[in-house]
Amino acid sequence: MPAAASPVPVVLVHGIRTSASMWRHQLEWLAAAGHPVLAVDLPGHGSRLHEPFTLEGALGAIDAGVDAVEGPVLLVGLSLGGYYAIAYAARNPGRVLGLVAAGSSFEPGGPGLTAYRRLARIIHRFPDRGLWLHTFLVRRMLPPAGVRDVLAGGVALDVMDAGLAATGRLSPLADLRAFPGPVWLVNGAYDHFRLHQRRFLAAARRGTLVTIPGAGHLVSLHRPHRFDTVLRRIIDEIEADLDQNSPDSVSQPGR
Repeated sequence: MPAAASPVPVVLVHGIRTSASMWRHQLEWLAAAGHPVLAVDLPGHGSRLHEPFTLEGALGAIDAGVDAVEGPVLLVGLSLGGYYAIAYAARNPGRVLGLVAAGSSFEPGGPGLTAYRRLARIIHRFPDRGLWLHTFLVRRMLPPAGVRDVLAGGVALDVMDAGLAATGRLSPLADLRAFPGPVWLVNGAYDHFRLHQRRFLAAARRGTLVTIPGAGHLVSLHRPHRFDTVLRRIIDEIEADLDQNSPDSVSQPGR
């Protein structure tokens, strides 16, 4: 565990079709605050655009990120990244001080996932494989800075079907039950991926639900400063817990 006085390391995991660049805003202030921080690229995205997306590869990318910042870490994931952050934390509880799953409180699977994959295949048959539609929606949903951050790392046009298929193999409710550490479910008030948030909250052993007013699915990009405030409070809680449990905080005989 990091020493109580040491800033908590943070690893950030992006959503589908985006990349590590979507976390630019959070990377800047976390680094300025002295936190070892890294945003990873999952297979098929960003710097790893030409790699096939697999469940094992995604978990391996997170593991390499934890190694790089010399964890254990606060693990933060959005959308696709949230599901894989949950899965990683369940499999590696000793490497995760706390878990933030944003925009990922919807059980992946069943008819909903089947319909989503079918739509993704149709869009992928477009002449530009859906690039114009993706860019149009990003520009409609996000403020200019968020648009720049999302598009800076490129658009993963070919990852949707493999990414959704792999995600359908995950069991986030069981994974939340397995993870003993603190969990924060952070959702935008207008996020369609928070439909099952009460189930997710009930599954977490030490869960907290946070709703950000006025935000949609891409909450860290849509309302970055509100998301920052939530993240700062979470880090403060983790650091206070580390302080409380550090050897120096134990009263010595005769004091």
